[in-house]
Amino acid sequence: MDLRQRPQPARGGRGPIRAPLPPMQQAYNIIPIHDLLADHPSLRYPEVRAAAAALRAVGDLRKPPFIPWNPSYDLMDWLGLFFGFQIDNVRNQREHLVLHLANSQMRLQPPPNIVDSLEPAVLRRFRRKLLYNYTSWCSYLGRKSSVIFARRRGGDDLRRELLYVALFLLIWGESGNVRFVPECVCYIYHHMAMELNKVLDEYTDPDTGSPFLPFVSGDCGYLKSVVMPIYQTIKAEVESSRNGTAPHSAWRNYDDINEYFWSRRCFKKLKWPIKFDSNFFATTPKDRRVGKTGFVEQRSFWNLFRSFDKIWVMLILFLQAAIIVAWKETEYPWQALDRRDDQVQVLTVFITWGGLRLLQAVLDAGTQYSLVSKETMLLGVRMVLKGLAAATWTIVFSVFYAQIWAQRNEDGRWSAEANRRIVVFLEAALVFIVPEVLALVFFIVPWVRNFLEGLDFSILYVFTWWFHTRIFVGRGLREGLVSNIKYTLFWIAVLGSKFSFSYFLQIKPLVSPTKALLDIKNFDYKIHLFFGSGNRIAIVFLWIPVVLMYFMDLQIWFAIYQSLIGAAIGLFSHLGEIRNIKQLRLRFQFFASALQFNLMPEEESLRPEVTAVRKLREAIHRLKLRYGLGQAYKKTESSQVEATRFALIWNEIMTTFREEDLISDRELELLELPPNCWNIRVIRWPCCLLCNELLLALSQAKEMGEEHDQLLWLKICKNEYRRCAVIEAYDSIKYLLLHMVVKDGTEENSIVKIFFMEIDQCILTEKVTVTYKMSLLPQIHAKLISLIELLMQQKKDVSKVVDVLQALYELSVREFPRVKKTMDTLRMEGLAPRSSAADADFLFEKAVNFPDDEDAVFFRHLRRLHTILTSRDSMHNVPMNLEARRRIAFFSNSLFMNMPRAPYVEKMMAFSVLTPYYDEEVLYGKEALRSENEDGISTLFYLQKIYADEWTNFMERMHRQGMENDDEIFQTKARDLRVWASFRGQTLSRTVRGMMYYYRALKMLAFLDTASEMDIRDGSQQVGSHVLGSQSSGLDGIQSGMYHSFRKLGRTSSSVSYLFKGNEHGIAMLKFTYVVACQVYGQHKAKGDYRAEEILYLMKNNEALRVAYVDEVHLGRDEVEYYSVLVKYDQEMQREVEIYRIRLPGPLKLGEGKPENQNHAIIFTRGDAIQTIDMNQDNYFEEALKMRNLLEEFKHFYGIRKPTILGVRENIFTGSVSSLAWFMSAQEMSFVTLNQRVLANPLKVRMHYGHPDVFDRFWFLPRGGISKASKVINISEDIFAGFNCTLRGGNVTHHEYIQVGKGRDVGLNQISMFEAKVASGNGEQVLSRDVYRLGHRLDFFRMLSFFYSTVGFYFNTMMVILTVYSFLWGRLFLSLSGIEDKTSNNKSLGVVLNQQFIIQLGLFTALPMIVENSLEQGFLRAVWDFLTMQLQLASAFYTFSMGTRTHFFGRTILHGGAKYRATGRGFVVEHKSFAENYRLYSRSHFVKAIELGIILIVYAAHSSVADTFVYIAMSISSWCLVLSWIMAPFVFNPSGFDWLKTVYDFDDFMNWLWYSGGVFTKAEQSWETWWYEEQDHLRTTGLWGKLLEIILDLRFFFFQYGVVYQLNITGGNTSIAVYLLSWIYMVVAVGIYIVLAYAQDKYAAKDHIYYRLVQLIVIIALVLVAVLLIEFTKFNFLDFISSLLAFIPTGYGIILIAQVLRPFLQSTVVWDTVVSLARLYDMIFGVIVMAPVALLSWLPGFQSMQTRILFNEAFSRGLQISRILTGKKFQ
Repeated sequence: MDLRQRPQPARGGRGPIRAPLPPMQQAYNIIPIHDLLADHPSLRYPEVRAAAAALRAVGDLRKPPFIPWNPSYDLMDWLGLFFGFQIDNVRNQREHLVLHLANSQMRLQPPPNIVDSLEPAVLRRFRRKLLYNYTSWCSYLGRKSSVIFARRRGGDDLRRELLYVALFLLIWGESGNVRFVPECVCYIYHHMAMELNKVLDEYTDPDTGSPFLPFVSGDCGYLKSVVMPIYQTIKAEVESSRNGTAPHSAWRNYDDINEYFWSRRCFKKLKWPIKFDSNFFATTPKDRRVGKTGFVEQRSFWNLFRSFDKIWVMLILFLQAAIIVAWKETEYPWQALDRRDDQVQVLTVFITWGGLRLLQAVLDAGTQYSLVSKETMLLGVRMVLKGLAAATWTIVFSVFYAQIWAQRNEDGRWSAEANRRIVVFLEAALVFIVPEVLALVFFIVPWVRNFLEGLDFSILYVFTWWFHTRIFVGRGLREGLVSNIKYTLFWIAVLGSKFSFSYFLQIKPLVSPTKALLDIKNFDYKIHLFFGSGNRIAIVFLWIPVVLMYFMDLQIWFAIYQSLIGAAIGLFSHLGEIRNIKQLRLRFQFFASALQFNLMPEEESLRPEVTAVRKLREAIHRLKLRYGLGQAYKKTESSQVEATRFALIWNEIMTTFREEDLISDRELELLELPPNCWNIRVIRWPCCLLCNELLLALSQAKEMGEEHDQLLWLKICKNEYRRCAVIEAYDSIKYLLLHMVVKDGTEENSIVKIFFMEIDQCILTEKVTVTYKMSLLPQIHAKLISLIELLMQQKKDVSKVVDVLQALYELSVREFPRVKKTMDTLRMEGLAPRSSAADADFLFEKAVNFPDDEDAVFFRHLRRLHTILTSRDSMHNVPMNLEARRRIAFFSNSLFMNMPRAPYVEKMMAFSVLTPYYDEEVLYGKEALRSENEDGISTLFYLQKIYADEWTNFMERMHRQGMENDDEIFQTKARDLRVWASFRGQTLSRTVRGMMYYYRALKMLAFLDTASEMDIRDGSQQVGSHVLGSQSSGLDGIQSGMYHSFRKLGRTSSSVSYLFKGNEHGIAMLKFTYVVACQVYGQHKAKGDYRAEEILYLMKNNEALRVAYVDEVHLGRDEVEYYSVLVKYDQEMQREVEIYRIRLPGPLKLGEGKPENQNHAIIFTRGDAIQTIDMNQDNYFEEALKMRNLLEEFKHFYGIRKPTILGVRENIFTGSVSSLAWFMSAQEMSFVTLNQRVLANPLKVRMHYGHPDVFDRFWFLPRGGISKASKVINISEDIFAGFNCTLRGGNVTHHEYIQVGKGRDVGLNQISMFEAKVASGNGEQVLSRDVYRLGHRLDFFRMLSFFYSTVGFYFNTMMVILTVYSFLWGRLFLSLSGIEDKTSNNKSLGVVLNQQFIIQLGLFTALPMIVENSLEQGFLRAVWDFLTMQLQLASAFYTFSMGTRTHFFGRTILHGGAKYRATGRGFVVEHKSFAENYRLYSRSHFVKAIELGIILIVYAAHSSVADTFVYIAMSISSWCLVLSWIMAPFVFNPSGFDWLKTVYDFDDFMNWLWYSGGVFTKAEQSWETWWYEEQDHLRTTGLWGKLLEIILDLRFFFFQYGVVYQLNITGGNTSIAVYLLSWIYMVVAVGIYIVLAYAQDKYAAKDHIYYRLVQLIVIIALVLVAVLLIEFTKFNFLDFISSLLAFIPTGYGIILIAQVLRPFLQSTVVWDTVVSLARLYDMIFGVIVMAPVALLSWLPGFQSMQTRILFNEAFSRGLQISRILTGKKFQ
């Protein structure tokens, strides 16, 4: 049935109830709870039946009135009918609850006595966890909880507890967007639980005298009566935000709605039943409605001071003290403090401190005043009192300080009275710092503070009222003492380094230049000064860059120490110990034991608790495993079950590698562990480990032929692989000859048998070297190789085989023994035929037996034996694929790291994976892969070159599956081709494949958990024979014509899946669910979109996959109902079936899209944990095996808390796509590993950054979910989950023994849009309440860590750029004013330069990157990679990124404008046009670079140091920045320096610039549309934003002000009149432009001659003026160039100010002139940017060099070849 034709429920309040469907008609999600007798594997578990049975215990409960009661109804139905919940919500939460209770009961240790009944302890624990937030909320508000039990718990209490839990889940499951306001859900639950109590206690309604009925009931009663009014209020607020462009202070977001329920007024105002006329709801007019609650987000840079005032107080006070001490110019600072005068001067820091407190109080009042109302009057009182107190302290300190000096000056010395006044000052200071002392005490004893903050006593609120507003979150955030000590020591080291550096290398060197400047008297300045002394201004310009650097360089010290500590932690965590296959070889023999220890569950003990002794035993065992000590590293022989289990897992991993085309069929053979067969006595290590070992053993035997057996064998056994190779080769040859080649029952077979018996006897008695000539072994070896090669040929030559066997007989029986035996002796011993000597020539002729050609098992073993016998290669390059090698190395290394022991699958935590999806690619289409860009490059061609080895493996697989020639790939194998390409992109199909590895891994682990030793041993043999039979392996063609071709290999044929007993599927479904939130899947289906078909294809091929989407049902009259729908693909019915359909209160998207999408689908997830996975992620089978270990982390304490978010390491898989992708992945790699590692431990401030993090699901569900969704403010939605978690007392950890793949943006435009989104998100975070609260509620050192790892990083990046600006503007002022000529002391220059240069090299990103690379890949490799990056212009990229971050972070804080930017995440093989790059980067990079360039040019023209080394040293890093900002978009643009493309780009740019367009013209088509869009942020910004923008724009006027005084025409006059007269130039220039524009409009079309005449007159007038100036004044040609540099910036400044004043100017005639001038300026900027690009395009060789820099060598070569072919094709 089409979903849109499905009968809809009746609408209305208390309408009739929709009857549930008959049991057998209901589709089910995971378990068919409606039919417990069904044959479903999950129903075999008694725990599932116990949970379902507990729900059926309705018993004597009062039945709902007016509705016929069905005996099959359970407690969930009972609640649904009483409280008006939707039927599908009831069904969904029923399964949810049953699954959770069943899983929890499975984990009970020891198991309950009665497995068929629900254990009360399981339910009690769940109820406490689920309702913990509710009970905390009740306690906080001083309300009695509605969850009530009898004092003596009886049988009814279990049912009552079930009802409480079920009621909460039903409320939560139907709340829609209200789930984002968790305390509102608490409010609803509080009253509905109260009503539930009245129903259970059979309370009588006093008004009607009848049994009590809840406030809401009927079909959709809860949704319509409770959720919809609140939803409509949220929606009305969002609408008033004008799509997020209105100031945050003008509307209530989700947090404001939620925080209304943090005060008792919600009970007074809203009541229950809810009063819809309350001023909380949108039904009240805006002016009388409740306003912002708890916090007001105001757009201002002052928020950085407000939120992190402690940091700024520390930095400012130290700066002040350091300047005071440094001014004395002593060698060490403590020497300056020997004098009483200096000691007293330092006391001025208290006056500053008081002033900073006053500033904080003023900012608090200025930003939060709108919170004050009649209900919150105390808040206003506190604001005023705080301001007064701060002002009082500042005045008191100032007065006391003045009195000290007054007394000192009066007495002429430091008399007793003067000293007494100092003591008075200090006593006042002591009182002043009492709050800080208290904070320090509580920091030292953190548990006291946590305990006090956890109490909800009114008396405590009185004491803390002065310090902060009482809020529900942010209480009890202190860490334990050990954690405190760790991060305190870290920050003491950082701050010690920073302050030492700042004093000795920043502040102290500036003192003498400052004094020198102050000493200059009566100086003739070159410019007019508005202020008294230019010296003071010069000093300001000298100090500003140093002060800015002082404020930001703590970020650098933080990065340095973070890198060092991160490396140390990584080393102790044993990261990077196995980096490559060579290192893996050394440990592989101990690998099975490590895998068994970590991935296989230990036997259950009667006492499951973790004791200290058990922990110690495990630690010792890990030590033995890691370093090969004792019995843990006992040789693992093939008879052991452990080795067989290891082989099954290892081979399954290798099989997935082959399915992913990471390895070839031949490599699969070399890497797999074959099952034991042919009576081989040792473990059969992978061939790649045994290679060359046999040949080495032969050479040793030849050399030591005369030695004793024991010595020879000891030497061979020194290498485990050599020992195994020798034994396997011997046993294989023995079995081959006796059972395969020489017929059984023949005389020859008997001879062979006796010969081997003799050798076995010699081995036993250690007489091999005594009995046999070891020198003959190489000849025997050669003959054996010949025999095997003959057997491997398709057409077998019997005569040749007989000849080789006879030769072997001669060598082995006649020549090999040291004592030559006669024929008679040989006959007697059975080593010669009994017939006459003549018959010896016919030996073996009739005894040869060839195995069947179709016996794939035999030939596979034979190939392995041939490899062992012949391989001379060390095989360190197996596998060839770098990704395969990385994954093998990481997996093997991780097994030697510390991780929790794995539980049985049955006892592991259940978990879900949730992926939000909108409309990105699911599978690449055939045409999309084949279509070529303008260079003739198709996506498929690109992939073939970038992943050349994987393409070869894919084609090999396709040929094995029946494809005859390569051309068929687009016909018969089109789907496989599309899948192959999609698995190399960032597509949904790749993500789904990766996540479904969890399901596959769980099924295999469940089998291994329950299989007996016999099952595993026999299973191994079956898997071996099955795999060998279905995947006969060899090489075709040139390499080996004798090998057999491959047989067909199905996807599951290589798996252990056919060994499963049946219960594996059931337990895997109980433990794992994957939900993809395909928000618009319903619309795709309705439109017949190809993506809907692809999603259906994914569901069809992945049985554990579920798809949730929002369905819109149109009812007519423009009425639409919205539903959350869950669907799956039913394998029996062979179609998509709808499982649940839950109505929503309205349209889904009120806030940011992604969190809203996650929120609607989260109700369909299951389990204790939920992993959030984005659509650009991947997973690996071998990593999925460790998931149950990871989930055990939730049970361990990290510090004083258990984790609530488990951070997981990411691997960036897009690094190989291009050099840009490599830079991005390297930067991201250090962020997701080293940075997160340190933030989690020791700093304890890791939030939620990456998407693979695993959430404690039932901790987050009642606390607002896994992200925040308010419009714009929560644009970086993920990190707010971390903020929320920390504020609510959660704990975030980081674990690196498991990894998840992640894709990143690969093109510069994509990367820049991503950087813009993140920087804008950080700008919004600065304004948010979460950051403010964390800044104030965390202790000082954790707050430092939090600041410098989140918004502080972006702020300090901006400070770096501001430092460059201030430094250059300062130098420009010094040179133009003439002060630079006077002061030759440039010591101060070095202070700025040495730091600026380091930063320009990208220290921020480089150091953590190098350290992490050194740790994981080795130091030399890390250095080589770094140098390679520099040669590929990584510095230009990182500098360019700094510009992106600075621009968008600053603009967002000032003006807003943050928005989600879809980056596309596709492959970047197409050239981006100049116009597109100009649109994207002109305001963020090009204009700023041109401004800096002009400063440097003007400075070079007028500076006294322009021709010295000083200028080069000073300006080189700035010129690098200018070049990076201008050239990076073209250097990293495919075909960026192609001459033809450059020409076409310029034409396209000019067309775009002059295109007038119409109303609906897009920015891509018209400059004017784009120009207006670029100003959008100025339309929405506030008054302060506009004012600050104008102040910043005034800097462009300084060029004119400074340069006009340098012109020869002024004759050295510095009067203000010179500057004012210079404006005539601007007026004339604008006048000429207006005259020409007017003439063009009036005459250009019809009277063209007049237009030319006007032009001529203007030109003649200009020439005449120029001649007169040159003739009669000192004006010369250079003055003309200088004046251009002076007046062009002035014009641009005027345009920028006009943009701010647009509301006033747009209706005037001036505006058209502004627009025309702005177009002219953009044309000039475009030409300036285009000039170097055109030059490099014209020069030969740059294009090919650029392609080599941008892409890896293979693709570069392919691109050149493709161009040649394309050229020929077009000719």
